[in-house]
Amino acid sequence: MYGVSPQAYDRAITVFSPDGRLFQVEYAKEAVKKGATSIGITAKDGVALIASKSRHSKLVLPESIKKIFEVDDHIFVTASGLIADARKLVDIARSEAHKHRLLYNEPAPVESVVRYVCDIMQLYTQYGGTRPFGVSLLIAGINEKVELFEAEPSGAMTGYLADSIGSAKKEVDAYLEKHYDEKMRIEDAVKIGVDALKKTSETKITEEELEIAYMVKGEKRFKVLGANEIKAFL
Repeated sequence: MYGVSPQAYDRAITVFSPDGRLFQVEYAKEAVKKGATSIGITAKDGVALIASKSRHSKLVLPESIKKIFEVDDHIFVTASGLIADARKLVDIARSEAHKHRLLYNEPAPVESVVRYVCDIMQLYTQYGGTRPFGVSLLIAGINEKVELFEAEPSGAMTGYLADSIGSAKKEVDAYLEKHYDEKMRIEDAVKIGVDALKKTSETKITEEELEIAYMVKGEKRFKVLGANEIKAFL
């Protein structure tokens, strides 16, 4: 069209293709699809994040691979895609949550923190000389109610009862839609999340390859499970 090579739309984040696509944003989403699968799932009494960790070598220390991050006492995050990008976004979320505590002397609303992070992600899709963040986040927390959000590379923000990101998203989402129940308690939510990963994984999952954290209503911060606790769910 108009003598312009299709590759021209491939090189700049600020240029739309004739059919209305931003290729660099789509490539960022492809980076997410190559990441290890992570799951967020809400329950009647809390919210849980379950993240699988891929080890490319037996020489890698499992504890050195981190997929669940703390933003504040009541907000925690998991990611899929470029984890280095995730750490930068987590720092931004921490700063925003901390600023809210200093100004208002109360925990930051989960949705407010997510919206701020998504605004930053969106900015990186419309300026030359930058690239989109090659990562999707599942951000969970509890204020008055249990909340779970997905933040995409485009800056889109969506709330969920249960959701997954990463390489097995399609299969895991199908499993969650079939087995999710809003009335279940947090232990059942974790079990369903772990079962979803087990059913969709091509290899046997061990406790070293999983990271699980959850928060229950009324508690002051979320809990990260140890290896023995994860083994019990497996």
